[in-house]
Amino acid sequence: MNESLDTDKLEREVKSMYRTVAKSADAEFHFETGRDLAERLGYDPGILTDVPDEAIDSFAGVGHCFEFADLEPREGVLDLGSGSGMDAFYAAMAVTETGSVTGIDMTLEQVEKANALATANGFHNVDFRRGYIEDVPFEDGSFDAVISNGVINLSAEKDRVFEEAHRVLRPGGRLALSDIISERQLPESIKADADLWAACIGGAEHVDSYTSLIESAGFDLVEVRENTEYEFISGRAANACQTYGVKSISLGARKH
Repeated sequence: MNESLDTDKLEREVKSMYRTVAKSADAEFHFETGRDLAERLGYDPGILTDVPDEAIDSFAGVGHCFEFADLEPREGVLDLGSGSGMDAFYAAMAVTETGSVTGIDMTLEQVEKANALATANGFHNVDFRRGYIEDVPFEDGSFDAVISNGVINLSAEKDRVFEEAHRVLRPGGRLALSDIISERQLPESIKADADLWAACIGGAEHVDSYTSLIESAGFDLVEVRENTEYEFISGRAANACQTYGVKSISLGARKH
């Protein structure tokens, strides 16, 4: 953990930013949101037609990792940092009504919005709970796959996130995620900036350290791929990306 980071302030900043994403996705952020972003990153427009529009509008992901998830009917999926639910609803199309998808997010407004959308649109096998991705409230071996999109970089305890993902997966279970990493070490001035953490910049782990944390948690890394279609849109964020090689990747891994 970065000792100079005020983690309480970080949580407040992240909740504030994603509360706004939930309520008004057309506000200005450091990052893009919405359908155009999702389709450019690789989401199937045909599948998106069955995802609630309000969830797509608030989509703030950084990649498309579903080929690594390899979801099948009857499987159970956990979405870490599920936001307004787009990835969870998208995953539900793959596992069908014979499977289930559970999302966990620390922002109450996101959880309430996602559950309301699930109820209103007949997603009876999709459920959202408020909680922290560093301490997920599920038993060991509860899921076949864990997915996450643009969220783990927001955690100051990434090792705990990967350990928890490993714990709740069944043997052979898959981890599929998209996230923001850096090619060069970020200076303390950025790593200690809660606003840049909330914008998915300040918490970007060096790529080698990031993958090492995954392997140390007990995963076999399958593939890492850069998401060249993703870019930050504010000048401040774009400058950090150019200077420190901050970029989006997607990866797949399997539990031993």
